[in-house]
Amino acid sequence: MTRLIRATPFKSEALRADEEGATLMEFGIVSVVFITMVLGMMDIGQMAYTQAVLNGAAQSVSREVSLETGDPDLSDAELTKLVRRVAPGATITPERKSYFDFDDIERPEQFNDADGDGFCNNDENFVDENGNGQWDEDIGVNGNGGANDVVVYTVTASYEPLFKIPFYDNASAKRELSATFVKKNQPFSAQNALGSTVGVCS
Repeated sequence: MTRLIRATPFKSEALRADEEGATLMEFGIVSVVFITMVLGMMDIGQMAYTQAVLNGAAQSVSREVSLETGDPDLSDAELTKLVRRVAPGATITPERKSYFDFDDIERPEQFNDADGDGFCNNDENFVDENGNGQWDEDIGVNGNGGANDVVVYTVTASYEPLFKIPFYDNASAKRELSATFVKKNQPFSAQNALGSTVGVCS
């Protein structure tokens, strides 16, 4: 004798009321967002702290090397040590340009701009004020200069973030920070005058 089994109707109400596993699903969704936010804040925190350390160290270095006894190489090495404490393995790139006075910062050497194009060319005459034998758009001379010179000190720090943000395209890209300070060297001797040799631009 064949026995018939009647199927029980599917109860959609019971499925909707079933909350087993809901907490796990919610945690999976929220945790991704939460972890991303935390890592993002930690990355920003490292950048802010590194920038603060870099600013403080660069200001101190620019002041130290404005003295006759200042040693730029030694001071830059100390700055590198300080920054690497908060940004391990950071690449530090210092740059110094010296000028006769504050008004000379990023000023081109004097020249006769006969064609009015803003550049020294086409046999126009110029004054070789920085003494390097050519016309320069920026009269500044690389290095820490001499007595009473104005020095623009820029230092750049490049480092890999400790806290990489998931799902972010540039998560592993290096962060770059910089600090710039302008100091006038102490008058420990007579300041060298600007050059007055006349040259011709080709």
